[in-house]
Amino acid sequence: MTRLDRVEQTTRGRFTGPPLTPRTAVIWSVLAAELDRRADAELTVLDVGGGTGGFAVPLAQAGHRVTVVDASPDALAALTRRAAEAGVAARVRAVQGDGDALAGLVEPASADLVLCHSVLEVVDDPTPVVTALAAALRPGGAASVLVAGRAAAVLARAMNGHLDVAAALAAAPDGSAGPRDTLRRRFDADGAAALLRAAGLTVEEIHGVRVLADLLPAAVADGQPGSLVELERSLAARSPYRDLAAQLHLFARRPA
Repeated sequence: MTRLDRVEQTTRGRFTGPPLTPRTAVIWSVLAAELDRRADAELTVLDVGGGTGGFAVPLAQAGHRVTVVDASPDALAALTRRAAEAGVAARVRAVQGDGDALAGLVEPASADLVLCHSVLEVVDDPTPVVTALAAALRPGGAASVLVAGRAAAVLARAMNGHLDVAAALAAAPDGSAGPRDTLRRRFDADGAAALLRAAGLTVEEIHGVRVLADLLPAAVADGQPGSLVELERSLAARSPYRDLAAQLHLFARRPA
């Protein structure tokens, strides 16, 4: 039984996060299970690439302390305003810096939970970034890592008639379509998991995110959001649907 099987849409314990959407339901469900498991603890959270606080502010509202590292001063300014409006400014700290410099920005073994969402596909080299993420975790701490999926990108290009780009994405070792691509790399589940394991983390679960959300017509997605959320959650851990998702979510832990 996975975390998605155990967590209802209304989260439990101390955590009452934002309403689930087709694009975030799987991630919040996994995080909710971890927070519920540690419901009596005030966690120290590190959100790498956390931007304007879509995850940081709800976590702070749940009583946790969150440090957001992001390269964009504008995003961090928006984060600060958002935290103040939510009444959690004292629980949210903004640090300007990019993922490649993470090792010099955070203290080792200082975080109970690390979020690294949509970062590894744009950094110069994901290996030292993941090493820094693992080092930032206390023993027993967990990492939530979200990466772009290769298979979905190949299929999307092919379905839009860009067969040459789809072929390039499928053949490239890093899952990039070349210098004009907006991402430096994309991942499959095995490759992403191997990256985390090489840093000493134990991968506990892998889910697909946006299995269907990017494929459905807007009228369908907008007209049946609740049904789409439930379908996304039910397919997230099942092959082959997981591997065709736009993003892959890996939940890993530093051994105690």
